[in-house]
Amino acid sequence: MTPEAIQAAAARMRGHVRVTPLLNAPLLDRLAGRRIFVKAECLQVTGSFKARGGWAAVSTLPAGARGVLAMSSGNHAQGVAWAAAAHGVTAVIVMPSDAPPVKIERTRAYGAEVVLYDRACDDRDALAARIAAERGLALVPPYDHPEVIAGQGTVGLEIAAQAAEAGIDVAEVLVCCGGGGLAAGIATALEVRAPGLRVRTAEPAGFDDMARSLAAGQRLRNLAATGSVCDAILTPTPGALTFPILRRLAGPGLAVTDDQALRAVALAFSHLRLVAEPGGAVALAAALHADDLPETVICTVSGGNVDPQVFRAALDRFGC
Repeated sequence: MTPEAIQAAAARMRGHVRVTPLLNAPLLDRLAGRRIFVKAECLQVTGSFKARGGWAAVSTLPAGARGVLAMSSGNHAQGVAWAAAAHGVTAVIVMPSDAPPVKIERTRAYGAEVVLYDRACDDRDALAARIAAERGLALVPPYDHPEVIAGQGTVGLEIAAQAAEAGIDVAEVLVCCGGGGLAAGIATALEVRAPGLRVRTAEPAGFDDMARSLAAGQRLRNLAATGSVCDAILTPTPGALTFPILRRLAGPGLAVTDDQALRAVALAFSHLRLVAEPGGAVALAAALHADDLPETVICTVSGGNVDPQVFRAALDRFGC
């Protein structure tokens, strides 16, 4: 993974993905006691940053591939399905059966075939590998793929440019983290473009394998596969490709409770009129609740494909 690979991915996706805004709300700053700038990837094509990695990977398929196969709880699924449809190639998506119905439906709406599995019992990777081999499909995993990481790194290019325009040269960049593709890509881009901006990962408490791995200096696993409202970022362990990047470039990881993530969903809507899913709001939750942060932080709101019932419940519970 290099800055050049990220720049090449940016060139390929120009005109296909959106340059998302960097937003600020003074009342949100007052609540947090610090300046918070929000990189609104929930406004991206397909509703999340995953459209970037999907396009970067599908646009560089190996010769002879009959299509793509991706594994995802929903956002990577939609990103790859959308990119595959735009390139006129077949997409098969392996999704957990407990993924939010809205994500399953939207993945199918992009024309992909969805294969469901039980994430508590089934071996997702073995299932995906078998289908890919039988059908001649190229595997596009959700984070441990060079082009996927490069595509997600284009968020970092935009953050660097937008922070400079806002006069921000020193800040911590809080990134919602599952396997670490978005965080690793952003960190790689910022190392060259904005070295005063340091990435820190944000995860749900109890599923903070990246934070624990960074502290231990080795990849650790989560004890459970399910049990958080932040479904979009529940992964078993940090990526083999992403972890070395973040071990070198990222600060200590952060973890937030489900309640804090849901409160961030409500506040994002109340103060910024953004629709966020809980997993896409953990970085904002960390910006609001963590103690060891500087006076200026940038955080990703990385996805907005929220189940309507969860969204309504968050708004009702937190008074918005």
